[in-house]
Amino acid sequence: MSTVAVSTRRAVLADVVPSSFLTDVLLVVGAAAFVGALARISFYVHPFVVPFTGQTLAVLLVGSTLGVRRAVAAMTLYTVAGVAGLPWLAGGTHGYSSLLFGYLIGFLLSVTLMSWLASKGNDRNVVSALGLFIIGELAIYSIGVPWLALDLHVSLLKAVSIGMTPYLIFDLAKVVVAGTLLPGAWRLVDRTTAK
Repeated sequence: MSTVAVSTRRAVLADVVPSSFLTDVLLVVGAAAFVGALARISFYVHPFVVPFTGQTLAVLLVGSTLGVRRAVAAMTLYTVAGVAGLPWLAGGTHGYSSLLFGYLIGFLLSVTLMSWLASKGNDRNVVSALGLFIIGELAIYSIGVPWLALDLHVSLLKAVSIGMTPYLIFDLAKVVVAGTLLPGAWRLVDRTTAK
């Protein structure tokens, strides 16, 4: 008689919480609110038209911890509620901003890619987590910057210079923060569940 080992590997960090409809709803709403809270950290630097915000750090953490379904639902809720009037977009604003909407769509691409990569184990150590978060940031820019170029009627190169380049140092700091926090959280979970 053979025994088959049952895998207890969790695909993403949110899988630590027992799954139910209620927990999924709470995770989605909580994640959207978390992005909204960090979006309040927002400031402009002249002459740039895109704000420096904390919201992308939240997007990175949501994308790497919730799994694809919950992360996409959270970013969809965040975007739809913000456009509909909930003041939790960058700087506590709300409504549709054609200038910045591409970045919001980029959040959806980012969390999709990050959730998929995290589910493959790329969130477990600092080196792969840093790569994961760099991919997440680039995904946001891959939609946000071309959208910005179209909205402002400027070249893609000009949009890169005003909608990406000035933010790279700030985003690198977010990558380092998230890339060290997430593997640390996994170590804590592994230690706790091993007892």
